[in-house]
Amino acid sequence: MQRYLAREAVVEALHSKGLLRVVEDKDMRIGICSRSNDVVEPMLKPQWYVRCSTMGKEVLEAAGDGKLEIIPKQYSADWRRWLENMHDWCISRQILWGHRIPAWYATLEEDQLKKTEEEAREEAAVKFAGKKVLDLSQDPDVLDTWFSSGLFPLSAFGWPDQTEELKAFYPGSVLETGLDILFFWVAHVYLHPMVRDAHGRKMSKALGNGIDPLEDFPNGIPECGADALRFALVSYTAQSYNINMDVQRVVCYRQWCNKLWNAVRFAMMKLGDNYTPPVKTLCPETMPFSCKWILSVLNKAVTKTVDSLNAFELADAGNTVYSWWQYQFCDVFIEAIKPCFSGENLDRTHAQDTLWVCLETGLRLLHPFMPFVTEELWQRLPSPKGCEREASIMICEYPSPIEEWTDEKVEAEMEMVMATVKTIRRLRAAESMERQRNEKLHAFALCGNIRTLEIMQSHELEIRTLASLSSFEVILKGEDRASQAGSAVVETVNENLKVYLKVDGAAIDPEAEREKMRKKIEEIQNQKEKLEKSMGVSWYEEKVPAHIKEENARKLEKLLQEIIENFEEQRVFISNIREKSSGQDGLVNLQKTFITELFRSAPEIEDVNEKKILAVLVDVDIVNTRLMCLSVKEDGMVKEVL
Repeated sequence: MQRYLAREAVVEALHSKGLLRVVEDKDMRIGICSRSNDVVEPMLKPQWYVRCSTMGKEVLEAAGDGKLEIIPKQYSADWRRWLENMHDWCISRQILWGHRIPAWYATLEEDQLKKTEEEAREEAAVKFAGKKVLDLSQDPDVLDTWFSSGLFPLSAFGWPDQTEELKAFYPGSVLETGLDILFFWVAHVYLHPMVRDAHGRKMSKALGNGIDPLEDFPNGIPECGADALRFALVSYTAQSYNINMDVQRVVCYRQWCNKLWNAVRFAMMKLGDNYTPPVKTLCPETMPFSCKWILSVLNKAVTKTVDSLNAFELADAGNTVYSWWQYQFCDVFIEAIKPCFSGENLDRTHAQDTLWVCLETGLRLLHPFMPFVTEELWQRLPSPKGCEREASIMICEYPSPIEEWTDEKVEAEMEMVMATVKTIRRLRAAESMERQRNEKLHAFALCGNIRTLEIMQSHELEIRTLASLSSFEVILKGEDRASQAGSAVVETVNENLKVYLKVDGAAIDPEAEREKMRKKIEEIQNQKEKLEKSMGVSWYEEKVPAHIKEENARKLEKLLQEIIENFEEQRVFISNIREKSSGQDGLVNLQKTFITELFRSAPEIEDVNEKKILAVLVDVDIVNTRLMCLSVKEDGMVKEVL
């Protein structure tokens, strides 16, 4: 009888016996099966259980002995609390799919439980000799999904036979699983973040909020490939242990795969068809500066990646590899070595060998994160002559650091070179430089000491190449010819280095430059006010340690010096463009506005600095013989004198 008909029959029977008191409608929650859409109702049935108390105790003891580790460690308390309060695990399910319970019943005068069908028949024939076995049937329940998953390594590696695969890979050393499901039968447990929808809800069939590749993002998810998806998920682990999945991030890594492909293709063109890679490890001592640098930072990337992987910091490892490929190899090294391939350059061989080593090592470093594209590109690389090559990058040895490649001095010098290049690029990208943005211009470097001068002079080629300059001149402070070389815009790289970019004065927008000056002064002023506020509290002199007060005093002095230097930069700018500018009145207003803001931002400048500033003002002479001077003598207020 169907359950709905049975309910009606029960009510009718109770009514006929006079046992029915009342019938009322009640609101209740009704479970619906996600697959059949039928109503799910509880039913009492016998179940199969695994006794967990003994296993839980053994696992807790293993954790105490250091044999088992939970990563991240903050979940250890949850895991321990769960194990200390374990109940027996129900492993049987009354559904149509899954592994059947390996238990059999022999039907005699009463039911008796047996094992596999063959074993059950053999055991029944012995145990019940002389009795007739009417039927032999397997338990209809199936195993719980998670219990079944524990059978996978046994099934895949040929258990119960002691195969080579079983000996090599089982038991495992690391288990990777979601942080909401904790099973602990290996030595390490790595808990990955939960992938949720854009609203932070866990994806499930019941909510219908899974990502549909045919309908989402709009008109379907673009074809990104497994590498882009894999790398995106790894990068997400740095945020938190809940991932609000954004498909656009996967698309971005697909585009990066394209850039990686193009970079390797360009490098292969520079290697040429007849190139033979070196057999021995490269020795950077005789190599050009850029080659020494890329090998040193590659070595550092290898070290950091290996350390991060060993610590299960997958996001840090992936970001390290990505940063080396993107910001050091592609953005800097490939561009810096282009002069090596022009004409009969003596550094061509060094550049080719370094390029090949970077490609081969970098692809092996990236392989765990992007296995498919790295395999394809690695297979296209030429092999050293006389060396047997592995069949796949997957079975190659993972990169390890090479001590002689590390060069901290070279890295420090390249850091200064790149700071100079980025400063020049910022000057070119300014709104006021729009008309000359794509031209190759001349630049100067004004160095504050001999050490900076030597670094700039020795790396003139790299700076000129990376900054797309027609020429690059290095000058020691005191020999400032940059301000006499016509119109130029200037910016500070560090306390010992400024760069001047020679431009056409008529192409500069004075108003845009004035806005740039104002923002720079405003930024310095904000820092100064914040520092003065912290130094002005009532308990500062009594409670703040002496070394902190000394450090703050140095910071304040440095900020005041920056104000002076910014004024000097703008004096040079105004002086250089005055002859080529069509609007002299605009320049007068520009200078007045800037100097006024300058002195308002630093009224505490003493006489020595004031005299210095007034001295450089004499050179301005903007309109005929009119001189503009400023005084800060009266109540700290700015007073203009014409």
